[in-house]
Amino acid sequence: MINATQLRTGMIIVHEGDLYRVASVKHLTPGNKRGFMQTKLKNLKTGLGTERKFRSEDRIEQASLENRTMQYLYGDGGLHTFMDTESYEQISLGGEVIGDLLSYLLPNHVVEIEFFEGKPVGISPPSTVDLEVVDTEPTLKGATASASYKPAKLETGVTIQVPPFIQVGDRVRVDPLEGKYLERVR
Repeated sequence: MINATQLRTGMIIVHEGDLYRVASVKHLTPGNKRGFMQTKLKNLKTGLGTERKFRSEDRIEQASLENRTMQYLYGDGGLHTFMDTESYEQISLGGEVIGDLLSYLLPNHVVEIEFFEGKPVGISPPSTVDLEVVDTEPTLKGATASASYKPAKLETGVTIQVPPFIQVGDRVRVDPLEGKYLERVR
């Protein structure tokens, strides 16, 4: 059990008998009243989002998860297959379990899959992924890094904002949690 003030984005908690992933959390202290934690939670079973206020002194059960390192093999329709890098056991997960991270996964990427009571409940994404730019506007003469960003389509199909000097064929490092460009990779 943890205090509500220890809630962090990405945590998985047990609330009212169901598993929830914390999507966002804010600590608010209105005027002379007691502080509380305003959270957005996503039910891992149903996929539905909800908002919930916890008093600062509330105790919350953090789910005890087992993380296993697995390699993404391929996607087939709505199912995506991963292989345990130690036992070579394969599991298939639906897109709702993987979430937005799917836009940044390529075959052979290694990720941590979170298991609760033997069932996969989510993916702990890598801090960065390196992807190739497949489509973007040409570089403008005189454009600098401080100029406005432009859209670029990556090899996975997702579009992010990149600096104007990035060209088709460049590899870029991306933060998959925020979908943000970090740097060009050589």
